[in-house]
Amino acid sequence: MTLVAIGINHKTASVSLREKVAFGPDILGDALKSLAAQTRTGEAVIVSTCNRTELYTNQVGSDRLIGWLSQFHNLDEAELRQCIYLHTDQKAVQHLLRVSAGLDSLVLGEPQILGQIKKAFFDAREMGTIAHTLDRLFQHTFKVAKRIRTETEIGASAVSVAFAAVNLAKHIFDDLSKSRVMLVGAGETIELVARHLGEQGAGEIVVANRTLARAQGMAQEFGADAITLPQIPEYLPQCDIVISSTASPLPILGKGMVENALKKRRQQAMLLVDIAVPRDIETEVGDLENAYLYTVDDLQGIVQKNMANRLEAAEQAELIAQEQSLEFVNWLRGLDSVATIKQYRQQSEGLKRAAMERAIERLEQGADAEAVLNELANKLTNKLIHAPTQALSKAARSGDLDSLELLRSALGINDN
Repeated sequence: MTLVAIGINHKTASVSLREKVAFGPDILGDALKSLAAQTRTGEAVIVSTCNRTELYTNQVGSDRLIGWLSQFHNLDEAELRQCIYLHTDQKAVQHLLRVSAGLDSLVLGEPQILGQIKKAFFDAREMGTIAHTLDRLFQHTFKVAKRIRTETEIGASAVSVAFAAVNLAKHIFDDLSKSRVMLVGAGETIELVARHLGEQGAGEIVVANRTLARAQGMAQEFGADAITLPQIPEYLPQCDIVISSTASPLPILGKGMVENALKKRRQQAMLLVDIAVPRDIETEVGDLENAYLYTVDDLQGIVQKNMANRLEAAEQAELIAQEQSLEFVNWLRGLDSVATIKQYRQQSEGLKRAAMERAIERLEQGADAEAVLNELANKLTNKLIHAPTQALSKAARSGDLDSLELLRSALGINDN
């Protein structure tokens, strides 16, 4: 049994190195086949995301894996070794369980990594680099990750401002699929908001930005409409939720603009979330009836509280990961014992068969039956006890009382 996991991640390597070690879709298939060829079992899984690249294999030395990784990407092996982490057997299992549960992620408890690991597994299975051991390992991983999500609060709380904004909208508008959302800005934060909205099944989305081209680029990715900032008053009355994050030095949504929109909405409630610094939405908007304004400070308070909750949940998740890694390794050790027992039985059967053939041959030659039986019993007994006798003698000579006692127990020897 030698499960091996090696990799680099956001904690051990720079972005530039992570880019060099990544496996894109165009090379993943060839890489899996090449990596599997390095092992005795032909098993390999490659997990490659923006924050990590990891190799999971069976029955191969770590030096060989590192050498393969550096050669495949044409990298300096010494430089790569400075950033690589290595885990074997139970530690490898525990690492995979931690990664799948989001315990090793840049954002603690983030759920996307599990989907990425599932894809890595399915890609490997499609390429034929999954056999019994890794199949069982990854199926076990998916089950444990689900258990951690169910039994702990590791993923229940928003720990980024973007996620907190969407979570807030979901609490106020129970069904986001029936809500129309306006996103003001087209930077990284708004892009992240759009992704979270998509995951929560948000209905119509409109992206407003200073430059239409940038808004259109984001809108195309998320199936949204694109408008410019001067068009906001026209579209605002149709929106239930507004989330804004721009680099504008002056507010973009004023009290008068929102007030007019609310009148056209017949005072139907509107949620406005301002996560920009400086602020995009005038403070006075919060004074309007049916306008519910939240700022980045409000969300930061939520994030800090939720992060504390996640840290507490992470402690529970770590215990589950440790316990379940041991359970898997015990199963794997059981496989080893089954294989050993099978081999021992085959060996004993071979000795018996050889002795029987010799006995039958002598009987056919007219030898005395009693003499043949005595010879059969003596030779078979001597051959069967030869290896245990040597092991007992070696343990006794070296004073290894623990091994001696184990051998006595295995051979059924007692003092009675």
